[in-house]
Amino acid sequence: MHIYKSLKRRIKLLLLGGAGFALAGIHLNAQSAAVDPGVRPGPPAAGGPIQGLTSDQNDLFTFVTGEFTQLHSVTGNIEGEDGNGLGPGFNGNGCGSCHKFPAIGGTSPAINPQFEMAALDGAQNSMPPFLSIDGPIREARFVRNPDGSPDGTVHNLFTIQGRTDAPGCNLSQPDFAHEMANVNVVFRIPTPVFGAGLIDNISDETILANKNASSMLRRYLNIGGHENRNPNDGTITKFGWKAQDKSLLMFSGEAYNVEMGVTNELFATERNMVPGCNFNTQPEDHLDFDDDSPNGGETSGTQNFTTFMRLLAPPTPAPDTPSIVRGRDAFASIGCALCHTPSLMTSDSDLPGLANQQANLYSDLLVHHMGVGLADGITQGNAGPDEFRTAPLWGLGQRIFFLHDGRTKDLIEAIQAHKSDGSEANLVIQNFNQLQPWIQQDILNFLRSL
Repeated sequence: MHIYKSLKRRIKLLLLGGAGFALAGIHLNAQSAAVDPGVRPGPPAAGGPIQGLTSDQNDLFTFVTGEFTQLHSVTGNIEGEDGNGLGPGFNGNGCGSCHKFPAIGGTSPAINPQFEMAALDGAQNSMPPFLSIDGPIREARFVRNPDGSPDGTVHNLFTIQGRTDAPGCNLSQPDFAHEMANVNVVFRIPTPVFGAGLIDNISDETILANKNASSMLRRYLNIGGHENRNPNDGTITKFGWKAQDKSLLMFSGEAYNVEMGVTNELFATERNMVPGCNFNTQPEDHLDFDDDSPNGGETSGTQNFTTFMRLLAPPTPAPDTPSIVRGRDAFASIGCALCHTPSLMTSDSDLPGLANQQANLYSDLLVHHMGVGLADGITQGNAGPDEFRTAPLWGLGQRIFFLHDGRTKDLIEAIQAHKSDGSEANLVIQNFNQLQPWIQQDILNFLRSL
């Protein structure tokens, strides 16, 4: 009971504008509203390799970064310099095309590259109505099949029809306008993969211990949360908007197949296949058995993407200021940190930069009910129609679009969207809304420092 009283006292003091915050030097009018400072200026605070790599490992990171940024065609050029296997349906033509801002490995840039790739090499795609040139990169999922049964799968935005490297392929785009009229389309934007190797190295035991350690405080604020699990071996899954993927390798293979239409050794079945649109042997991405290197073959694209994400360093936050320090404390005091756990310890690893590190991800890696306002109607594993993984906040300071569908660029709007019928965040957002404007501003300044 003393834990509840302590939390209640901290929240009460915050609502009164106290809790030990040094407000001297903050000259906001009491009626002034807090404002999202916007994307933090300056060079990208992410995109480099983890610490502690050898010279050879740094060379490997350079190589796999090139593989991650490679643009894909349907069959590849004569010299084999381009990736091949694009389509028949696709959302993007390279990992780095979508995971782009503020550096390779991030998320949507300010100008949507899907507009350029839609007509590349003679393709005959029209732009779906939910994309805009200054909006986020999106994929589309249909909630229901025509017979009313659950769907939930990705329906690719574009096809290779008309491309010079896909002669004779006739495959129409989905009728997105019709599906939107039937309220049957939901969206996802790319998740940043900075620090993904650290997340991959957080053990199931650590995730569960963190969940149990704060269970009483969560209950006080009506916060639940549970792990998503692999239906085959029962282990915790933690990648993707609903924590639906077990590992970086699975995350890579699924994205390669679903987003680019490239079959691989994990997802060997071609999607959107119609006669006349198959130009490659299957799986298109695989170990190069013709290579004469001593290890018996070159690694596959899927493996290279996995290695890139594993070696990609987490974002570096901005230096502390008095406002950032106050905002960090307030963020924890009103209950935000009960889901957005500031840090989790990684396990042992063969790489020093991943071994026994404090991963400052600001996520518990659990899925939570986010209410009707954010529900997308899609079930993935144990994550239901309104449940999402607590989004890691590291790197948020240099992120343009927020929430799983990129519906807003405004951090305040993103915070308020956490509150709706059925959301576990309702009491926390209520606490936020009752704060004095200058304390809200401190929280926003803190979030934009990450």
